[in-house]
Amino acid sequence: MTETFRHSGEYPQQPQGAYPPPPAYAPEEPPKPPRRRAKGPLALLAAVAIAAAAIGGGTAYAFQELTGDDSSSSSNATSTDVVPTSQKGTVSGVAEAVSPSIVEISAKSSAGSATGSGVIITDDGEIITNNHVISGASSVKVTTDDGKSYTAKVVGTDSKKDLALIKLQGASGLKAASLGDSDNVKIGQDVVAIGSPEGLTGTVTSGIISALDRDVTVSTDEGQQQPGGGEGGWPFEYGGEQFNGDTGSSKTTYKALQTDASLNPGNSGGALIDMNGNIIGINSAMYSPSSSQSGSGDSGSGSVGLGFAIPVNTVKADLDTLRAGSTD
Repeated sequence: MTETFRHSGEYPQQPQGAYPPPPAYAPEEPPKPPRRRAKGPLALLAAVAIAAAAIGGGTAYAFQELTGDDSSSSSNATSTDVVPTSQKGTVSGVAEAVSPSIVEISAKSSAGSATGSGVIITDDGEIITNNHVISGASSVKVTTDDGKSYTAKVVGTDSKKDLALIKLQGASGLKAASLGDSDNVKIGQDVVAIGSPEGLTGTVTSGIISALDRDVTVSTDEGQQQPGGGEGGWPFEYGGEQFNGDTGSSKTTYKALQTDASLNPGNSGGALIDMNGNIIGINSAMYSPSSSQSGSGDSGSGSVGLGFAIPVNTVKADLDTLRAGSTD
């Protein structure tokens, strides 16, 4: 049997009436009209859905990357990264970022003078501090981190929460602190405290959160201001015992964050800060053993790693009341 060879694309002749030979090449399909790209919210939702399907367990991380919110390194999902990325997680980075928002407060009254600290919460000079720092004050002076001095007036106080709001006169362009979320604070997380212990403006200490929800009792008497010298810390009670002196007959109890960051007289009203630079508490009390308690011959004044702070969520919930001028 003889095989017949043909050139490529050449077909044998078909008998009459047969179907025409197939083309040498498949015909080109007509071009399809371009698909319209979804715009607006639908496109965003589609993109998020595709990302979720592609990465599975990493969905949350991908969304943080897209939104610019790397909350995985924060103590809470709504906090702000105040500290620059290059210094994130360092005490020096927190101190540099937050110190401009912390002030020293000097209050004078008929009972004497008191030195404390405060946290700037608006650029025109609203400052949160402890009620016991300014209680009964006839005059209040404030020194900012850059050394400027201002006269302040008391806007509102809440002795039951040991909080007060004061306002600087003639201030503008100040750096307001970022208020975080104390509900998500964890035992063992790193914290930084900034204040003016013994009048030493801008002192920075660090430690951890050592306990949560401590029932701390403090005095609400106007005459029980925190001393400005080395005479011990603000009197408080815990577990039925008194520390740093007599709290008096008028008192209030609040839930506090406990920290081993060093706090001393003058730290009251200052900031307890997470490692992203967010305020998580207002420092309010510290345990300072007397010479008889410590069993030593010195004054016994100073921090022994038992400090307490009012949770910042308590502060935020009280701001409207304080701004309304409530005093008690």
